[in-house]
Amino acid sequence: MREIEHNDRNSELVSQLVTVWEASVRATHTFLTNAQIEQIREYVPDALRGIEHLVVAFDGAQPVGFMGVDGQRLEMLFLSPDYRGQGLGARLLRDGIANYNVNELTVNEQNPQAFAFYEHMGFHTVSRSELDEQGNPFPILTMRLD
Repeated sequence: MREIEHNDRNSELVSQLVTVWEASVRATHTFLTNAQIEQIREYVPDALRGIEHLVVAFDGAQPVGFMGVDGQRLEMLFLSPDYRGQGLGARLLRDGIANYNVNELTVNEQNPQAFAFYEHMGFHTVSRSELDEQGNPFPILTMRLD
């Protein structure tokens, strides 16, 4: 397994990462409908191209997870479902903390596994919003590193 920061965000890589994103969301964001996932999916390529730091984890030539960091904020962390529970998410997050000084993130309150993971990694809740960043009624927790 290797992780590299990607500055060359070509269409093939972006397409592969959107596939990872969708599989991850379908496995973890059970509160979203298919229509909502499809709607959000439209914004993912631009988010991947526009994020300051994009770190991709590969198994061979295949991307299996990624993390996006903007400033000191973790903006995205998604893993292929087959790679969850194997320490890859923790490796990516530790890399973000060590190399990009990640100290803040947001997580959907309705995603208790992600919330528990971030708590386990040393983050604690500092605020709650009834709406997500797009104004949808999905409560968001802002967490900071202890």
